[in-house]
Amino acid sequence: MSAVVIIGAQWGDEGKGKIVDIYTESADVVVRFAGGPNAGHTLVVGDQKIIVRLVPSGILRPTSRCVMAQGMVIDPGVLVEEIDALEARGYATSGRLFVSDLAHLILPYHRLIDGLREAAADAGTKIGTTKRGIGPCYEDKAARRGIRVGDLADLAGLEQKLVRASAAWAPVVRGLGGEMPEVGAMMAELGALAPRLLPLVADTSALVDEAVKAGKRVLFEGAQGTLLDLDHGTYPFVTSSSAIAGGACVGAGVGPTRIKRVLGITKGYATRVGEGPFPTELRDELGERLRVAGGEFGSVTGRPRRTGWIDLPALRYVARVNGLDGLAVTKLDVLSGLSEIQVCVAYETPEGRTTEFPVRHLGSAKPIYESHPGWSESLSSARTLEDLPAAARAYLRYLEETIGVPVFLASVGPRREETIALRDAFG
Repeated sequence: MSAVVIIGAQWGDEGKGKIVDIYTESADVVVRFAGGPNAGHTLVVGDQKIIVRLVPSGILRPTSRCVMAQGMVIDPGVLVEEIDALEARGYATSGRLFVSDLAHLILPYHRLIDGLREAAADAGTKIGTTKRGIGPCYEDKAARRGIRVGDLADLAGLEQKLVRASAAWAPVVRGLGGEMPEVGAMMAELGALAPRLLPLVADTSALVDEAVKAGKRVLFEGAQGTLLDLDHGTYPFVTSSSAIAGGACVGAGVGPTRIKRVLGITKGYATRVGEGPFPTELRDELGERLRVAGGEFGSVTGRPRRTGWIDLPALRYVARVNGLDGLAVTKLDVLSGLSEIQVCVAYETPEGRTTEFPVRHLGSAKPIYESHPGWSESLSSARTLEDLPAAARAYLRYLEETIGVPVFLASVGPRREETIALRDAFG
């Protein structure tokens, strides 16, 4: 049994796309189990930069089968556009991409409501969503009025469901000053997309279970990050789905006994997009330096990411709620040129000092730092641990020891080859 879950260990944008792409070289099946087109995974292959928002990152490997499981929410127009863009660049999807009939569809009124709500919110209540309709779609799912991929096979029944959902949302849209899309226009759009999507439909839970039982290497690709998880993140500034390793079982329809290993991805520093507490944020020239050097701009929205120092209490918390077996540390190269690196090791709270992550009271907690030596050398040519400067090696060892999780991989640049592999996730 070789089923591995890869999740974000911070607030998303940790570089999961590259790490998944590396491990999919030896993966048979790659499964996206949560989120939607708000999660852009950036892949750099040679001189090509490819961003996938819905399709699993394994699509770039010709031998990998890719699964979009029932825990996802899927914008059908975005998916078709993404498939066409991949095909135009020579990446075949036919016979390799499978979509759960139980995954929910993001529809025009979801995007409309997302944007209207964000525009109407004041500074204290803005979530900083991508306005892609993710939250409202998950709301429909929880309210049991959602529309699923499999509904495209019955257009008459689909229209009835659209009428009911539109009636439920119409007062909300009017209250926000908007106008509901017409059912007829939505039906015309979905009717045109259905022939493109229905051939991809499969019972993905059975497909994944069969692959695991057959001893195939299955990689579960997370979206966003643990600190944005609906239950375990910095609520209410979170996403609308499960971003932790346990979400792979729920979102893909497999039992927890099928999972062999969980790998968390963290940058060598920290970033966050959107609103919400970020105690180690740097609002100065150093923060801007990290932003520019790390290319910290959202792959989906283009928004500049907030940057700061790494947070060890947060990473220990993430290791606990995910049961992490290993870490991949990305963007280690961005720290080159810093004479010292600050690390948050504890927090001062109204109740006193703590080394735990005060997730419920993060807004009032003050980080306590330790300083570690930096390095001046470029890391882009490093391919083994011994190639790294002594201070960079010491930094990785320190992370391992204080988080209590071994480092499996260190990334020293955006390209596939700019990677130091220390352990095999499937090994």
